[in-house]
Amino acid sequence: MTRKRIGFFGLLGSGNLGNDGSLAAVLNHLRSEYPNAVLDAMCGGPDEVRELFDLDATPLHWNQKEYRTAARLPAMARKAFGKVVDAFRIAAWVRRHDVVIVPGMGVLETTLPLRPWGFPYSLSLMSLAGKVFGTKVMMMSVGANVIARGPTRTLVTGAARLAAYRSYRDEQSRTAMREMGVDTSRDEVYPDLAFALPTPAAPASPGTVGVGVMAYRGGNEDRGQAEEIYRAYVDKLTEFVRWLLDDGRTVRLFIGDRADLEVVDELVKLDPARITLAPTATLADLLRAMSTVDSVVATRYHNVLSALKAARPTLSIGYATKNDVLMAEFGLAEFCQPIKELDVAVLRKQFTELESRSPAVIETLTKQNAVLADRLAHQFAALGEVIR
Repeated sequence: MTRKRIGFFGLLGSGNLGNDGSLAAVLNHLRSEYPNAVLDAMCGGPDEVRELFDLDATPLHWNQKEYRTAARLPAMARKAFGKVVDAFRIAAWVRRHDVVIVPGMGVLETTLPLRPWGFPYSLSLMSLAGKVFGTKVMMMSVGANVIARGPTRTLVTGAARLAAYRSYRDEQSRTAMREMGVDTSRDEVYPDLAFALPTPAAPASPGTVGVGVMAYRGGNEDRGQAEEIYRAYVDKLTEFVRWLLDDGRTVRLFIGDRADLEVVDELVKLDPARITLAPTATLADLLRAMSTVDSVVATRYHNVLSALKAARPTLSIGYATKNDVLMAEFGLAEFCQPIKELDVAVLRKQFTELESRSPAVIETLTKQNAVLADRLAHQFAALGEVIR
C-alpha cells in the first residue's frame, strides 16, 4: 500500500480535553490499521500535541496572539496580516496530504463565543484548499447547530459543503446543517469519537461525588452579561456542593478545559480536605478518574460523555442542546437542567432520585456503551474507504 499522508486539523492541543480525546481515538485507529501512514497535525497547540501524542504538528495561526483582543492599531494590523499569511500556510499544508481529518469537536456550532474570522475562517480555508488540490477532507462525528445568518454561518456551511466526507455526532447536528441549506442526504450520524477510547475499569470510592465544572459565560449573544452569567452559575454550584458536604460526601472536581480552573479555585475553598481536583491531562485520564466516583454532576459536554462512558449515574447541567441529546440517548433525559435556568432545589431532588436508581442506571449505561462502540466500528470502516 502506498504510504498515505494524513493530517489532522482543528483546535487540538489547546487545553480542551474533549477535542484532544477525539484526536486520540482516530489516531489510535490509524496507527493500528495503517502503521505506514505519515501522520501530522495543523492545530492550535502544536507543542502539546507533540508531547501528548508524539505527533508532528504545525501551528494553526502565524500570529501567535490570534486569540487575544487587539485593542491598538499595530495589533490589529498584525492580525489582519496574519489572516493573509494563514491563507497561504494552510493551503500549502493541505496540499502535502492525501487526506485531512477534522476529528470530532463542535467545529460547526456556535454554542460558545466565536468570531467568524477565527476558527470558522481557518476551517473554510482548509476545506477550500482540499477542493483545489484534490485532498480529501473528512469531518468525522462533528457537532453543529443552526447559526444565525451572517459571516460565521457562510464560512461554516461553505467549509462543510466542500468536504469530501461528513458525519455528525448526533441527529440534531445533521438536522441543523440541513436547515442551513447543506445537502446531508449522504451524511451519516455516528457517536462521538470519544466512545472509541478504551473503557476504564476502576472501583468507585463510596460516598464520592464527581462534579464537572465549567467557566461558563454564555454564548455570542451574552457578551454583555458574561460575568453575571458566570457568577450565577458558580454561586448555584457552590450551594449544591455545600449541600453534598453537609450530607457527608467527598467531592472530586473535573474540568474539561484549562479555563475551568478558576471555578475549581472557588469551590476548593469550601473544604480543601474533602474537595479535590482530579488530575487529568487527557480525556483518557478523565475517563479513569470518572470511574472512581459514585455519581457525576457535570456541565461540559465531554465531562458528561466521560461519566456516561464510565457507566456512572450522571446528571447534566447543560449549556447546549447536545448535552440533552446525549443524556436522552442513555435514557437519562429526566436528569438534565439548562445552565441558565439552574434550580438548586430541583438539582438536589434529581440527584437523590438518580442515586436511588443507581444499579439499574449502571446496567443501562453499560449496555448502551456497547451499542455505541459497535456503531463507531462502522465509522472507522468508512474512514478506511476514504483513505483508500
